[in-house]
Amino acid sequence: MIKVTVLCIGKLKERYWREACDEYAKRLSAWCKFTIIELPESRLPENPAPAQIERALEEEGERLLSRAGNAEAYKAALCIEGKLASSEGLAEDIAAAALAGKSELVFFIGSSYGLSPGVKASAQKRLSMSPMTFPHQLARVMLCEQIYRAFQINKNGKYHK
Repeated sequence: MIKVTVLCIGKLKERYWREACDEYAKRLSAWCKFTIIELPESRLPENPAPAQIERALEEEGERLLSRAGNAEAYKAALCIEGKLASSEGLAEDIAAAALAGKSELVFFIGSSYGLSPGVKASAQKRLSMSPMTFPHQLARVMLCEQIYRAFQINKNGKYHK
């Protein structure tokens, strides 16, 4: 069974976001070993200087990469400069990774300041959810839903209609 991990910086604060992610995790358990790992955000002052932000991103990046699974895992970074993908496109990426023998998929979600260059460089794919901006909590739920939808598409389910 393929392992799918969503590595995130920060915790979901509202119960309804956690419940939504839990629901998709439950649904995904039929097809994969799905895990969400929350890592701590680096502390920054209210108005951080660019160097402080850069340092925080590097610290967060080290935490993400240390939990990113084996070196052969397929990695995707959610970032603003990433490529837009359709649900079918994500399903194709997941199917292609499985066909290539990848037993683990890792998705990175950074803090409100994004992801470090090192995390982005480690990823085989850079994904953008939309040209619009979303709160990170909502983006996490959307990613869980899209992973679920991708598995449904790949199993010829009706969820994508």
